[in-house]
Amino acid sequence: MADMPWPGAVAVSGGGDSLALMQLLAGWARARKAAPPLVLIVDHGLRKESGREARQVARWARALGLKCEILTVKGAKPASDIEAWARQARLSLMGARLARHGLTTLYLGHHQDDQAETFLLRLARGSGLDGLSAMQRLAPFPHPDFAALAVARPLLAISRAALQDYLKRRKQDWLEDPMNGEARFARSRIRALLPLLAEAGLTSRRIADAAAHLARARQALDLATAAVLARALHRVEGRQEDGVVLLDPEALAAAPREIGLRALAALLGTVSGAVYRPRFDALESLFDRLAASGSRAGSRTGLGGGVTLHGCRIGPAPVRYQAFGPKTLVIAKESSRGRGRSA
Repeated sequence: MADMPWPGAVAVSGGGDSLALMQLLAGWARARKAAPPLVLIVDHGLRKESGREARQVARWARALGLKCEILTVKGAKPASDIEAWARQARLSLMGARLARHGLTTLYLGHHQDDQAETFLLRLARGSGLDGLSAMQRLAPFPHPDFAALAVARPLLAISRAALQDYLKRRKQDWLEDPMNGEARFARSRIRALLPLLAEAGLTSRRIADAAAHLARARQALDLATAAVLARALHRVEGRQEDGVVLLDPEALAAAPREIGLRALAALLGTVSGAVYRPRFDALESLFDRLAASGSRAGSRTGLGGGVTLHGCRIGPAPVRYQAFGPKTLVIAKESSRGRGRSA
């Protein structure tokens, strides 16, 4: 906790992990005479019992002397991909509430078993290094509307069983969401496999350790990527040019391919404001075209008049913007006017 921002809010669903975190944060703040955590409870309205359960969680929070707020998701529920919809809905509600209270950090009860489940889910989806690397103890808030916020996960080294033992010792009940056991959800199917994997020696701890190793490799690649971007980019100053970036395609192509691809993805994300990376096949195609454009010393045949990808427009720079000579490319956020060909 010493390395994490405070004060903050804690997301509490009523499950054992988030209730344990609420208890631990309340005790930590009390022992240090610090501000107590604000408890945020989201009622998705997906089950008829959800409102009653949210009120029960609020009673548990108030019994600890904590302020709490129940946030209710409004609007129609989707027929499919409910997990992703629910996640974005609660992030939007909680992000807005943090901003209203002047708090910067949302504490989440993710633990070691969650880390292992996330690794296996992403492995099944064909994720690369970034997806397979561990959830971080402190990370940017995963919603594009709240770039100034962060999420903290102080329980990543602790197992689900250990957290439940802690609650039992404190005689604290918790709620079991029946949706967590439904086979229609990918995470539920992965969770059901973990005991079998553990019998073969692939325990949650070993999987989480592997994710942590990949996270360290990712940090090294991020440093190399930042160095490439420092050489290959030039930002255009001025109110009308806000967000416009100039790119040296030769400097990008000279980097090892993995670093170059990561640099391009980071650049597109920064310009567009998108949270997620572009599709890998489209990213590779654009990277190859940029590299070809730069290798021909300013030839514009690789990109024509310009292409679009990931909410960005990429094309040859006009003379006034040629910071890297005729080969210079300009990248700007795509507008509704003058959309170019997709990359």
